[in-house]
Amino acid sequence: MDATSGPSLKVLVCGGGIAGQAAAYWLVRGGHEVVVVERFPVLRATGAQIDLRGQGIEAVERMGLLDAVRDKLVHEPGVAFVDERGRRWGAVMANTSGKGRQTMTSEYEIMRGDLVRILHDATKDDARYVFGTGVESFEQNADRVLAHFSDGTTDEFDVLIGADGQGSRVRRDLLPVGTDPYWPVGIHMAYWFIPRDETDDALRETYNAPGGRMIMRRSHNPTETQVYFALWERSEEATAIHRRPVDRQKRFWADRFRDAGWQTGRFLAGMETAEFFYSQEVAQVRIPTWSDGRVALVGDAGYCPSPYSGMGTSAGLVGAYVLAGELNRNPGDIPTAFADYQTALQPFVDTVQAEVNPKVLRLGFPQGRFGINALRTMGAVGTFLKLPELAARFAKEDRGGAWPLPDYAELRAGRVG
Repeated sequence: MDATSGPSLKVLVCGGGIAGQAAAYWLVRGGHEVVVVERFPVLRATGAQIDLRGQGIEAVERMGLLDAVRDKLVHEPGVAFVDERGRRWGAVMANTSGKGRQTMTSEYEIMRGDLVRILHDATKDDARYVFGTGVESFEQNADRVLAHFSDGTTDEFDVLIGADGQGSRVRRDLLPVGTDPYWPVGIHMAYWFIPRDETDDALRETYNAPGGRMIMRRSHNPTETQVYFALWERSEEATAIHRRPVDRQKRFWADRFRDAGWQTGRFLAGMETAEFFYSQEVAQVRIPTWSDGRVALVGDAGYCPSPYSGMGTSAGLVGAYVLAGELNRNPGDIPTAFADYQTALQPFVDTVQAEVNPKVLRLGFPQGRFGINALRTMGAVGTFLKLPELAARFAKEDRGGAWPLPDYAELRAGRVG
C-alpha cells in the first residue's frame, strides 16, 4: 500500500516522552490522526544525559532531525577513571572515526530534555497534545479501543499505543494479571544535578568504592553537573526504596554512600537541595508479546533494555519507526500490523538486551579493596594501550548488531510535510 491509499486511523499515544513523540512523528506522516496524552502537566523536558547509537542515529537521520540533534550535543570526549583522591588512572575516549562501534561515550550525547523538545517541535503542529491527563484503563473490541482518562472522560480510538515507560500502566492492563515484566540486573541507581565547580571538566569521571558502589560525575553545561550513584545490592529494602517518598530515597542513598570517599561529601550536600532527583532499580522489560488486539507497546514500556545497554533511547526511536511503518503497511488489519512489528523488531531488541550481562556487570562493582585494585590494574594497562578505542574502531557492528533498519516507502511518501 502507498501512504495515500490506506484508511486514516485515529491513534491514541499514551506518553509524551521520546518513544511516544517519535511514534507520533511517523504516524502523522502516514496521514493518521494522532492524540498524545501525557500525565505530566507540561512537556517533561527534563532528565539526565542520554546517547544515540547505531540504528538510533539512523532513525533520527530519517526523521530529518540529525542536524537539530547535533546543535544540542553535550561535549563529552570520553570517560576518565579516578581513585579515592580523584587521581585519574585511565581513560577511554569516544570513537569519533565514524567506523566501528561507539565506546562508553557516544558521538551523540544529548540531554534528554533537549531531545524531547526537538521531537515536540517536530510534531506539535500535526499531533494533538493533551497534558495533565493519562490513560487509567481501556477496553477494546474488534473495531475500537475505549480509553478511560484520568480526568474522568472517555473516548474511542482505532489504536492505542502505550509509550508510558518502564512502569507502563497500559502494559499492566495489556498483560495477564500476575505477569512480572521485569528482569532485574542487580543494580540500583540514583542521579541528580548539582552546581558545577572548577574541578569538573568535560570528561566523564567514574569511581569505585568498596561495597559494590560506583559514582559517576558528568558535566553537561557551564553551570550544572550530573551525579550518579550506582549500587550492587539484592535486598527487599533496596527494591522497595524507589517507591518511597523522595526524602526517604535521599536518606537511603546518603546512608549507603556516606563513607565512599572521593567527592561524596560534595555530592551528598548537593543531593539534599537538588530539585531534580531520580531513583530506580535497573531492570529490563521482557514480555512475550508487545500487543493485544488494537493495543501495542513501544519503547521502555515494551522492551526496556536498561541504561547499561546504552541502547534505551535508540531502541525507543527505532521501535517507534518500525511500529508506524507496519501500521502504515497494514492499517486495515491492526493485529497483523502489530504482529509484524514484533517479528521485524524482535531480533534488534534481543541483541540490545543481550548487551546487558549481570555476571559481566558484577565485575564492575567490586566488594573489597582487592577487587578494586585488580580492576584498576587491568583497566590502567588496557586504557594505556588504548585497547577499548581500538576494539571499538575495528568492530564490525555497533551495539544494535547487524540488524538493518527497515525501509518503509509508505512513510517516505507520507501525507504530512
